[in-house]
Amino acid sequence: MEHRTATRQAAIRLAFPTLLAAVLLCFAAAAIAHSQASGATYVIEKVIDIAPVWSGHSVGFAMATRGDQQFAAFYDDQRRMTVASRRLSDTSWQLVRLPEKVAWDSHNYIAMTIDDDGYIHVSGNMHVVPLVYFRTQKPLDITTFERVAMVGRDEQHATYPDFFNGPNGALMFGYRDGRSGNGNQIYNEYDLKTRTWKRLLDKPLTDGQGHRNAYLTEPVKGPDGYFHVVWVWRESPLSETCHDLSYARSRDMIHWETSDGTPLSLPITLTTGEIVDPVPQKGGMLNGLAKLGFDAANQPVISYVKYDANGNTQIYCARKVGDHWKSVQVSDFNWRWDFSGGGSLPSGMGLSAVEALPDGTLALSYGSPGHGGGKWKLDAATFKQIGTIHEPPVYPADLRTVRSTFPGMQSRIVVSSGGSGEEGVQYLMRWETLGANRDQPRTGPLPEPSMLQVVKLRLAVPAK
Repeated sequence: MEHRTATRQAAIRLAFPTLLAAVLLCFAAAAIAHSQASGATYVIEKVIDIAPVWSGHSVGFAMATRGDQQFAAFYDDQRRMTVASRRLSDTSWQLVRLPEKVAWDSHNYIAMTIDDDGYIHVSGNMHVVPLVYFRTQKPLDITTFERVAMVGRDEQHATYPDFFNGPNGALMFGYRDGRSGNGNQIYNEYDLKTRTWKRLLDKPLTDGQGHRNAYLTEPVKGPDGYFHVVWVWRESPLSETCHDLSYARSRDMIHWETSDGTPLSLPITLTTGEIVDPVPQKGGMLNGLAKLGFDAANQPVISYVKYDANGNTQIYCARKVGDHWKSVQVSDFNWRWDFSGGGSLPSGMGLSAVEALPDGTLALSYGSPGHGGGKWKLDAATFKQIGTIHEPPVYPADLRTVRSTFPGMQSRIVVSSGGSGEEGVQYLMRWETLGANRDQPRTGPLPEPSMLQVVKLRLAVPAK
């Protein structure tokens, strides 16, 4: 299946300050399929310029490779939504501008995927606005993009577009209908034969009942055959109002249940859903910082962030034990990320989902301004740290080096979804930009546009 999201699944955006990017680039790369060899590292084989891009604030781009063709979706130096394509044998790009222009909003990333018939789908530039969706009229031909409707209802206040694979590999599209503190989670399913979308569920998966909304992870198909989702509830646009880590699972993404198999009526609400950890508002929990992984026994493990009893920011892991979820503090930081307010926040903490290691232990990567970053080895039964995993960087350090002299610039990386079929080859995009600014215009001088580049990497000899 080629249709993988270029925003959350196969491609990983490293939207972190420079301090964290250096440590988080390593564990993000571990999720990429081409990094299957233990200790594998890549070397830069070729760098090709695509186009100058907007660098006044961070916003996510997308990249996809299919056979000998490659595609990039980004905002150019005039903030115009742009899609570029090339043959892998070429160094020049064909550019098509779509009728969208990004404002000062770091929510407005671009999602792109290619379906099994080769049609390209793009969605983005959305933060509580009518759904923005383009699709090509011909396979792999960016000159044939047209704006089309999806389902036609509950699409006036859309945010967080996400293409991903559902049951039987079907192309799915998820988004939030509503706004922070008052929204529902919607899923659509694509029909390849008719080239039309339909609503997967006749009701939203979650419903904030007009008082809150759920921030969900993308549904993850686990080794147990279930699709798993994790979310936190949020009462308002204020980030500190996140609370109550929650969980659900499904075999078909239509019939949902709790971890013990109890059916859930849709939509799931705060009072009907399964709560993993009843973290209160202002308890240090934040949407985007709950990750879903699996241990060697295929049990779901949730890594997340909240305050400890002393008010410090800590990383926790939770797993179902008997008839209840057990949460264990993993970190011992003497540091507090006292976030508050609305808008896109500058990142203050990063963590990964747990990864089961061949010896049955778990790995968890992290990054924080007060404690740097790294990768812990955890006891699978207790989640206690039993060591530190030292690995060579998967990607060359040069990719993380900021070349601009403008203060505050950061290096951004997007790894390509799909693949070229070239053995040992991985493609990614790199550019530089200022970070998020709570979705407010910056005053004063702004950096010059940076050059968006595609980087061809080749697998080096695995480290011994």
